[in-house]
Amino acid sequence: MGGVLVASAVWATAVLTVPSLVATGRKAPGPGPYHLVSDICTTAKLTSFEQLYPSQYGKPYHYATRHPALDDMYCSQYLKKTGADTDYVSLYVEAQLHKAVDPEPEFEAQRSGLQQRKYQITSVPDLGQEAYLGYLDDPSSSDSSWHYITHVLYVRDRGLTYYLSWSGSFQEGKTTVPDREQIRQALVVDSRAVLRALGG
Repeated sequence: MGGVLVASAVWATAVLTVPSLVATGRKAPGPGPYHLVSDICTTAKLTSFEQLYPSQYGKPYHYATRHPALDDMYCSQYLKKTGADTDYVSLYVEAQLHKAVDPEPEFEAQRSGLQQRKYQITSVPDLGQEAYLGYLDDPSSSDSSWHYITHVLYVRDRGLTYYLSWSGSFQEGKTTVPDREQIRQALVVDSRAVLRALGG
């Protein structure tokens, strides 16, 4: 599973380093009802995923930062179906409160970037002002029987931007293929709960 961790780290770095795009004339919408929490790992009750993967692998990692222009909350954790499993999945959640600029241009840039990287994009209705799911099946370059899978959900609601991602892997003919629809539903259900917990 070392490849999964490396792939996940590369993916997480990529999504956190989108260049800042400030559109002139756009008024910052403000954070609305959302607020900063010190530990989003505790606040973000990912109940659906915890039912699918009840065993924790290691300890969750989190941080929260505050700035007049941007508050940022992040959590990463690794889960397994049973304690004896050697395979685990990675979950990343981040919520940002944009207080100085309108995040809409960056949100659109992120969607475009995922499409350029061959993610399959699907809109999600009735979640914030705008939301979409992304899915990528990335076979290993050294062994095409291994597939590295990433599911992401991005949400924009006024001055809030949010994402939740799931990543894991499987080997053709040897390990179970992750249930795509089950993971998509868990992303949406758990994200609605997280946004409510943040005040939305």
